[in-house]
Amino acid sequence: MMAKLKEENKLQKFVEDNNLHRRSISKWSSVNESVSNFPQLDETMLKLLTLGAYQLKLCPSYIQEYMGSECTIDVFRETCDLIRVRLQSRHISSKTYQVWIQYDSDHVKAWYCQCRAGARTVGTCSHVASVIWYLSGLSGPINDCGIQDWGKYIDDASHVPQTVDTSDSESDVSTVEE
Repeated sequence: MMAKLKEENKLQKFVEDNNLHRRSISKWSSVNESVSNFPQLDETMLKLLTLGAYQLKLCPSYIQEYMGSECTIDVFRETCDLIRVRLQSRHISSKTYQVWIQYDSDHVKAWYCQCRAGARTVGTCSHVASVIWYLSGLSGPINDCGIQDWGKYIDDASHVPQTVDTSDSESDVSTVEE
C-alpha cells in the first residue's frame, strides 16, 4: 500500500493526455445503465478495493440520487475496457463530476474521479465506489436501497383546518377591563 500510495494515477494521466475530460461525444458511446462485461464483484472484493466500509455505506443513497439525475454511462470507443460516468454532486446542485473506470472481465484495474479525493490510487472516493457497486449488480432493485421519501410525511399547509383559539375570548377581555 505504501508503494501504491506514492504512485501517480495513470488513468488520470491518460484521461488528461487524451483530453477525455472534455465533453466530446465522438470518443464515447452511451449504454443503457449497465455494462455487459463489467466484473461482478462481491462485497468482500469491494471492501478491499475501497479499503473499508464507509464508501459502501454511502452507495445506496448516492445511487438513488444519481438515478434521478442526469447520470449517463459511456463506453470509450477505442477500447471497450474504459467507461465514463457523469454524476451530479450530492452537495452542490450545479456541480457534476466525471468518473472513469478501467476494468477487465475479472477486476477493476484503475479509476479516476474529478472530485477532491478522486485521484487516489489507494482506496476509492464515494463516487467511484457507488458506480462500481451499481455496475457489479450489488444494488438490486433501485427501490430497495433503504432510502426514505420523507416528503410523504409533510402535509400541505393549505389543507390545514382553521382552529379557534379560545384563550383570547371576549369573556376574558371583559374581566381584564374591569
